[in-house]
Amino acid sequence: MVQIPKPAAPPSPAPRSVPTSADVARLAGVSRATVSYVLNNTRAVRISEPTRRRVHEAAEELGYVPHAAARSLRAGHSRMVLMPAPAIPLYSRFLEELQWALGLLDYTVVQHATASLPGDEAARAWAELRPVAVLVSGVGLGPAGVSVLKRSGARAVVTLGPEPVEGAHALLMDHESVGHRAGVHLHARGRRRIGVVVPEERGLDMFSRPRLAGVRRALRGTDGSVTELPLGYDERAAAHLAARWRDLGLDAVFAYNDEYAMLLMRALQDGGVRIPEETAVIGADDLMLGRLLRPRLSTVHIDLPSGRDLAELVDRAVRDPGAPPERHTVLDATVVHREST
Repeated sequence: MVQIPKPAAPPSPAPRSVPTSADVARLAGVSRATVSYVLNNTRAVRISEPTRRRVHEAAEELGYVPHAAARSLRAGHSRMVLMPAPAIPLYSRFLEELQWALGLLDYTVVQHATASLPGDEAARAWAELRPVAVLVSGVGLGPAGVSVLKRSGARAVVTLGPEPVEGAHALLMDHESVGHRAGVHLHARGRRRIGVVVPEERGLDMFSRPRLAGVRRALRGTDGSVTELPLGYDERAAAHLAARWRDLGLDAVFAYNDEYAMLLMRALQDGGVRIPEETAVIGADDLMLGRLLRPRLSTVHIDLPSGRDLAELVDRAVRDPGAPPERHTVLDATVVHREST
């Protein structure tokens, strides 16, 4: 066997020393304690604005950033708020506001992907990172998972979903009201045979089932009917459903959310179904893309909780981990009527 000689490696540059808080203190002409107070945004100590500015300028010049692990050792706990990446898309504007608000309170937000693990098993993976708080949305976390997180040092576990979890603070998302608003709207528009898309993707049942129940509640006692429509999120599944649409005899559909609504509406139009003349279509989430369709997509606009309010809930829970779990019902829903209905 002929071996190809490897080229000689170039000499490695001498490692640069990592700047420390002592370096920042020397450059700014202040004590290390002052550097710590300024860069850790400590509220208990008053520091003049010129001093704060000098410290920040020195840190920027040296490229210094605080060492999160060392800060955790001094505090006795981390300042990391873990947000597991959910199985469903979260709303970017809400996330940005939440991360900004938590940053003002001196927390570091880390998103962690454990999509292949069920909630309580995923909790053990999250616990390895020793977060001070965990915000969980749509991953099926149970009491056992909450217990694992708390034993690992998490002072606050906050769930966002339709049901509370024992031992955790809860923001209860009333998804039934989303379906109810859609059902009332379609019935008021004269539609009587209403289909409701139920996504087949794993992890969405906790949202889709309440939305289906909301449509059923809206039509209870009326002359309308509800047909459940399982649908996978791909073009082939949508085309298959569209091919038998007229056999189903439906004159409207609440498609779970805007993404499924756009998927199904395109397939129906490709199959020759006129929208809204033959079938009215409504989604949820009020995505910008829905406004660009023709016809424009009717939707249920969802008001999420304030990122600042949620950040303050996390901070209260971290500061008082023994307090009883808070329960807040959030998520307001309103119909946005456009051309597709």
